[in-house]
This record gives sequence, C-alpha cells and structure tokens, in this order.
Amino acid sequence: MTAIKHALQRDIFTPNDERLLSIVNVCKAGKKKKNCFLCATVTTERPVQVKVVKVKKSDKGDFYKRQIAWALRDLAVVDAKDAVKENPEFDLHFEKIYKWVASSTAEKNAFISCIWKLNQRYLRKKIDFVNVSSQLLEELPKVTEESVPSGENQSVTGGDEEAVDEYQELNAREEQDIEIMMEGCEYAISNAEAFAEKLSRELQVLDGANIQSIMASEKQVNILMKLLDEALKEVDQIELKLSSYEEMLQSVKEQMDQISESNHLIHLSNTNNVKLLSEIEFLVNHMDLAKGHIKALQEGDLASSRGIEACTNAADALLQCMNVALRPGHDMLLAVKQQQQRFGDLREHFARRLASHLNNVFVQQGHDQSSTLAQHSTELTLPNHHPFHRDLLRYAKLMEWLKSTDYGKYEGLTKNYMDYLSRLYEREIKDFFEVAKIKMTGTTKESKKFATLPRKESAGKQETESLHGSSGKLTGSTSSLNKLSVQSSGNRRSQSSSLLDMGNMSASDLDVADRTKFDKIFEQVLSELEPLCLAEQDFISKFFKLQQHQSIPGAMAETEDLDGGTLSRQHPSGTPLPISSDKDMIRQMMIKIFRCIEPELNNLIALGDKIDSFNSLYMLVKMSHHVWTAQNVDPASFLSTTLGNVLVTVKRNFDKCISNQIRQMEEVKISKKSKVGILPFVAEFEEFAGLAESIFKNAERRGDLDKAYTKLIRGVFVNVEKVASESQKTPRDVVMMENFHHIFATLSRLKISCLEAEKKEAKQKYTDHLQSYVIYSLGQPLEKLNHFFEGVEARVAQGIREEEVSYQLAFNKQELRKVIREYPGKEVKKGLDNLYKKVDKHLCEEENLLQVVWHSMQDEFIRQYKHFEGLIARCYPGSGVTMEFTIQDILDYCSSIAQSH
Repeated sequence: MTAIKHALQRDIFTPNDERLLSIVNVCKAGKKKKNCFLCATVTTERPVQVKVVKVKKSDKGDFYKRQIAWALRDLAVVDAKDAVKENPEFDLHFEKIYKWVASSTAEKNAFISCIWKLNQRYLRKKIDFVNVSSQLLEELPKVTEESVPSGENQSVTGGDEEAVDEYQELNAREEQDIEIMMEGCEYAISNAEAFAEKLSRELQVLDGANIQSIMASEKQVNILMKLLDEALKEVDQIELKLSSYEEMLQSVKEQMDQISESNHLIHLSNTNNVKLLSEIEFLVNHMDLAKGHIKALQEGDLASSRGIEACTNAADALLQCMNVALRPGHDMLLAVKQQQQRFGDLREHFARRLASHLNNVFVQQGHDQSSTLAQHSTELTLPNHHPFHRDLLRYAKLMEWLKSTDYGKYEGLTKNYMDYLSRLYEREIKDFFEVAKIKMTGTTKESKKFATLPRKESAGKQETESLHGSSGKLTGSTSSLNKLSVQSSGNRRSQSSSLLDMGNMSASDLDVADRTKFDKIFEQVLSELEPLCLAEQDFISKFFKLQQHQSIPGAMAETEDLDGGTLSRQHPSGTPLPISSDKDMIRQMMIKIFRCIEPELNNLIALGDKIDSFNSLYMLVKMSHHVWTAQNVDPASFLSTTLGNVLVTVKRNFDKCISNQIRQMEEVKISKKSKVGILPFVAEFEEFAGLAESIFKNAERRGDLDKAYTKLIRGVFVNVEKVASESQKTPRDVVMMENFHHIFATLSRLKISCLEAEKKEAKQKYTDHLQSYVIYSLGQPLEKLNHFFEGVEARVAQGIREEEVSYQLAFNKQELRKVIREYPGKEVKKGLDNLYKKVDKHLCEEENLLQVVWHSMQDEFIRQYKHFEGLIARCYPGSGVTMEFTIQDILDYCSSIAQSH
C-alpha cells in the first residue's frame, strides 16, 4: 500500500500541487468487483482545499488516472454501517449516495478517521458520522512516516500535521524587532543567560514607568471632570434659550400655515376658473352652428350649384357639431341638451327637404329621358345618361351626409331611384332590342307590331314566334344541314333536295351576307349595352358612396328583397346598415335597374338561332369576348354575371346546333335510283368547318369548337359508313372512297390541329376503299382467266408442286391455251373500255377521282398480268404459252380509252 501511495503522490497529486493524506482500496458494493482507490488530499497553497478523489487503474496500461473528485464540503454523511462489528462496507453521501466495500476494515477506519480530522481542522462543518465508533473519532492515528517523492523533500504524519497547525509564524514587524534587539546585544547568541537577565531588568524598568504614569494621570482626570461639569451648565443654559426660540417659531409656523392654505385655495380657484373657461370655449367652438349654415339648411336652394355648395358646407358643419366627442358631464348640461335637440331638428328637416328634392329630380329625369326615346326609335343606339349623371353627382356629398345621418331616408332614396330608373331603362332597352330585331329580320316596325302578341302573353318563345309570323324568310324551323346544303353547288342542291323540303326555306336567307349582318348587329348590341352598364355602375358607386372594391366586415342579419326594393341589413342592435358589402349592394341595385337586359338578350339570341342556327357560332365568339373583358375588370360585377348567364344560353344553343347536325346526319336518306356521290352532310361539314375557322380565329372559346369538331367528325365517319352500306346504286367502296377523300382534302386544307388523327384515318379509309374497289372491278374483265389461276393457286396451296400443276386435267396446257384464247387483245381492250364506262357511272364529277381510279386500275391490271405470267413460267415451264397481249398493249389500251372519253 505504501508503494501505491508514493506512486499516486508522484504521478497524480504532486503535478496538481496536492498532498495525499489517506488512501483506501475499495470496490462498488453489489456489482462486479472493479477495484479503485479513494484518496483524501489537501492542496499545498492557501486557501487549503480538501478533496476526496477517486483513482482508477487504466485499462490500457499499469498507470493510474484520476477519474472523479468531490469537495469535502459537499460531503453530508459518512455511514460506517456498523459501529461494533468489523464491516468493510461504508457509504459516502455527496449529491447522491456512493456505496463502497473496502479491502480491509483497518483501511476503512483509517480513511474515516482522516476524513473526521480534516473536517475538524479545515472545514469546521458538521458532517454526520453514522455507525462510527466514538473511539475511532477521538484517538489520533499512529504516527507513520510516509515519504512523498524525494524531489519534494516532505514527510507527512499525523503528529506533524498537528504541529503545523499549532505553530504560528512571526510577522514582519516581530522579525524586525527581534533583529534590532539582537543587534543591540551581540552576545545574545554566545551568552543567552546574560541576554535573558538584561531583558528582565528592562522589563522591570518598564513596569515602574507604567505605575508612575498611572498615578500622574489621576490629577488630569480630576481636572477633566471639573471641565465636564462646567460644560453641562453651559448646555443647560443653551437648552433654555432654544426652548424660548422654539416657542416663538411655533407661532410663526402657525401663521405661515394659514398663509399657505390661503394661497392654495386661491390657486385652486384660479385653476377651476381656467378649466371652466376651457370647457365653455370647447362647447362654444364645437357646438355653435353659424346662422348662415342654419339658413342654408332651412331654406337653401337645392336646384342651383351655389345653393347645393352652401347646403353641402352647412350639412358638413352640422354633422361635425353633432358628432363632436363630448367630455364626461357635458351631456348633463341643459344648454348642451337643447343644442343637440336643435341640431336633431335641423338634420331631420334638411333630410326631408333633400329626399323630397332628389325624388323630384328622379321623376323629372324619367320624363326628360322619355322625350328623347323617339329620336332613337330607328337607330341601334341607346340614349346617353351622362348629362343626368353629371347633374346628380352634384348631390354626391349630400348623399354621403344623408347615408351617415339618416340611413332610412338614404335607403328610401335608393329604392326610389331603382324604381324610376328600372322603368326608364326597361323602356329604353326594350325599344333598343326591338330595333335590333327589326334590323335582323328586315321587317318594319309596323308589321312587327301587327304580328306581335301583347307582351304579357308572348314572353319568351311565343314572342319570338309571333315576331317571325309575317316574314316569309323566318317561317318554319331551319337546320344547319339544310342551310349548308342550299349553299353548295347546283349538283349538290339537286342531291339534297329532300333535306331542303324539310326546312321550307329559301337559299337567299342563309347566305354569308346575312350572317355577317347578324354578327355586326349582335356586336353593336353588346357594344351599346356594355358602356351603358359600366357608366351606370360607376355613377351608382359615386352618387350613393359605395366602394366597389371594399367589404364591410361583421356578422349581421341580412334581408334582401329585389321585388320590394329592400336592400338593407339589420345590426343586432337594430340599426340599419349596408348589406354584406358595398360591392354586393351595387350589384343588387344593378340587377334591379337592368332586370330586363338578360331576358331581352335571351330573346335576341333565340331569334338569331331561329333565323340561322349557325348564328350561334358568331354569338358564342362575341359573347365570350365580352364576358372575358368584363371579368378582367370585375369578375363579380353585374355586367360580368349577366353576360356569363347569357353565355351559358349561347353555349347551349351552340351545343344544340351541333346535336341537330349529328341527328340530321343520322336521318339522311339517299335516292335508290341515282348515284350517291359526295354526301350532303360531308359537304356541309366542309362549309361548317370553313365558316367556324373564320369565326373562331383567335377566339377565347376555341376549346368548345374543338369539342364540336370531334363530335361532328365522328358523326360524319359513322354515317358515311352507314349510307355506304345502304347504297344500292353506287358500290359501297365508291361511296366510302369519294367521301373520305373529300374529308381528307377538307382537313388538309383547313389544317385543324385537333383533327389530325381523323385526317390520317380519313386518308387511310380512302386508300383502303380505293384499293378494294380497284381489285373488285378488275375481276370482271378477265373473269375466266382469274378463276383459272385462282384454281392453280388453290392446287399449289394444297401441296401440289408448281411444275406438276400442268398434269392436272382441269389445269393442263390445253385448258390454259383455251382460256387465254378467249381474251385476245381486242377483247381485253373492249373489256377495259366497258370497265371505264362502268367506273365513270359509279364516280361523281365533283370529286374528279376518275383518272386517279383509272390509273390505279391500270397499275393493278399490270400487277395481275405480271402475276399471271409468273404463274405460267413456274407452273408451265417450256410450254411456250403466253398471253395474247403485252404490258405495252395494256398501257396503250388504257391511254386510248382515257383519251376517247
């Protein structure tokens, strides 16, 4: 253990300026035994720090390392487990309890004793030693010499520690006094007895001097006592004078207090007077209305600009007086109450005057505008309301005043304005649409009035039908197929006469000029309505002081009744407030004022659709553009909403037009006695696509047209195949070939991107049916030769070798020569000529496919010729059998036949 202690002192504690006083070999209780050392140490420098250090042997070598250190002042309890029996276990209570088992009881006791002594000497702290023998705490440990490393020249024992603790070093002054004394007695070191005797004599001399000094000081004390007595008498006299002075000052203090209180009351009175003056000035300045303003409110001229300006200024001044923020207590003053009552009477009187005057202005406006309607009765223009708006905007500030002071009258004016203006606009707009309908139909206003039923009985569809009763151009129902078929060539008109019989319409009603005229009229109608609505909406916003882009938040109970004109909301307190937002109120007012626009537009759309269902294309493009423009300005505005609703109707008519075309495709019947040619709906699709492409160029609703194209082209494809299958006069392949060629040519010319797949499909169908027709037709001129070689190919297919076919009885050389002799060059030319005539009868002139088909037949005939020659060379080798005409003969026959026809 001593060797370990020296090693620990040298390696761990000496570098840290610490001395190792005690050591115990321990391991943790209840776990796998891993030995370590607990060391009690003190620092060599002051102030002394006492620690308990845990030292553990390193796993990588034989050296020791410092693992953890606790300050002794943090130790609360030392538990030795048993004070009677020997027990190596003990606990140290720091921030938590550490349980240890010592290697021997003696080491444990020595360590605990060292801890007790260090606590007594350095900490003076009460550490609880539990289950520790009292003898262990009282006796000192045996003195043992335990040398620290030789380089330190130190020895540490229990006795040395106590001696060090009792020894007190001399301070610097004591050392200096001793040195002076010893210098005065040089013999002090050589003769200590003489030095001690001298010191004793000097001490006696000092004692005597002290006694004499004490005796001499007694006289001085007596003198001092007398002086103190005299000083006390002087103090008593001073106190008497101070008392008299204090009595005099007390009376002065009372007088000063009275003066101070009087000054305070005077200051308080002045302050109150200043405040009272301030309050009176506040009330006079803020609640005094000038006589001129009062006169303007009572008698001001609301018709002139100067009078309106004076009334506006007076109303603003009245509002400021009424809205002044009174201070606490003002409302209890009688004068204030009387003034407020006067202001209320003025406000009520002026509000009645203003509302009555504006109602008269609204009525007069209706009469003035009615007188101008006759000027626009024959022109497709709407009257201009700008002068009326300009006159009314002079009252805008007064309307704002009325809105903030008397919302009931403001709401009444709003209702009256909507009632008067809705009737006025209804007359103007209906007359405007009547003119538009007259221009569209070409009828006169008198004949139209004669033919039209009363309005109340002819709403919607009935009105439109009665309007058309007197026009021969508008009788009956029209379909887009009938219209297009009338515009086709003369030959097509004769082929689709059965369709025209269904419509009972003349071709002059459906020309491009009429459609262009309708497009211009419809565009002019929308162009007139749009600025009218925008101008009225802007006026409503400015006149009624409604913000178009701000909402009024808050939870309120809303009540809306357009028919009754009520456009108000009730706050929970009962105070009427604007509806959910100014923007909503503007929209509701516009709906009430222009309630006739949407039905009139729908009637006009129905008329245009009845005149020509293709007009729905023009209307869809125009309406879409105007809706897009209106939504860019304000998506929730009246104009945007109304045009959006009408656009839905236009889109339905457009879809209905497409559906009618598809339905009439399905109803087409062809003549059994004449050749089919280009089907009517194929030609009509061409003209529809050409018209639609010109209308929808750069349009916003291109997607709707693309969807319609897809539906129409599918219908065309299906019904072409249906008609081709039902055809009796014209072969199916011819009908398919000609019509799909026409479709392919149309799609190639128009370059419709969404129909690229259908264009390729049409080309493929045209090519397939051309080939099928050519092969079918060529089987007839050389029928026996075709049958003979078909039999030869059948034998080869059954497994007979080609060179052995000639040995078959039905297919020997003699039979081959016999069949070939039946088709000399003359007969072949005759057969080809008959074939050309038959093909000419099958094909129509419009598509001009005769030369294409004839050239394909020539190529196919040559291919068959080469095929026959190949079979003869393989199946009849060396027979010398050849056809009686050559390929050059075929080319000459075909060329001469084509030229002759």
